Amino acid sequence: MATISWGRRRERPRCAEGGRRLWYVPLVRPDASSPQAVILAGGLGTRMRPRTERTPKFLLPVAGRPFGAWLLDRLAAAGVGEVVLCVGHLGEAVRAAMGDRFAGLPLRYADDGPELLGTAGALRRALPHLAPVFLMTYGDSYLPFDYLAPLRDLCAHPGALGTMAVYRNEGRLDASNTAVSGDLVARYEKRRADAPPDPALDHIDYGATALRREVVEALPADTPLGFDAVQRDLAARGRLRALPVAARFYEIGSERGLRDLEAALAAPAAAVERG
Repeated sequence: MATISWGRRRERPRCAEGGRRLWYVPLVRPDASSPQAVILAGGLGTRMRPRTERTPKFLLPVAGRPFGAWLLDRLAAAGVGEVVLCVGHLGEAVRAAMGDRFAGLPLRYADDGPELLGTAGALRRALPHLAPVFLMTYGDSYLPFDYLAPLRDLCAHPGALGTMAVYRNEGRLDASNTAVSGDLVARYEKRRADAPPDPALDHIDYGATALRREVVEALPADTPLGFDAVQRDLAARGRLRALPVAARFYEIGSERGLRDLEAALAAPAAAVERG
């Protein structure tokens, strides 16, 4: 497959949308042809209360900086060219703190409005901003891996509608929710941490999924919906690829997760990539 430069030390494959081949250009300027990341950052952060009563989870302090600053630095270092931030709870605080550009990345915002729409509903609200193929990640996840790898994988497989990064968790860091068969997600079931184990679900959603915009276009507008329903449907249809990742993920959706990330970022040996 022919490739051209994809940002710093990255290669960008040509990508297919609806049978058409789309060539992406080198990162000369961040525009519609730049790799796009969409961050879901609109949740209430109920597990982190009272911290999140006045501060959105995306802005919680981690190792001396707002968490969002760490995440945007990572995405910029990975070669992402623009970011769409889906906000809801205390969204104006995110806008005020991050502005229209951070770490060299132009930032666009999509607001849930008066009613929180859930993770998939927030994506649907952001539809006017979405590139034909984009990377979706969460506003409380910090991932020490190549954020563009799911995009490259999806672009290399025109028959797929998404590529989800997966980690062989086996119930260690959180409740495992994914069964993998070959290169595909065979089954996805969102589960509570205290749910009885299901031996078939030995992987977990790592927190980064490349999607085609047509997946979001098919969702009902202004309707609360969780992204887990989309993952479950794509897996059942055999249209969701699995991209195994070896390094553990970090998150700030729990007090333990926040402590783990702070310790990793403070480690002299740089236990996680800082960008």
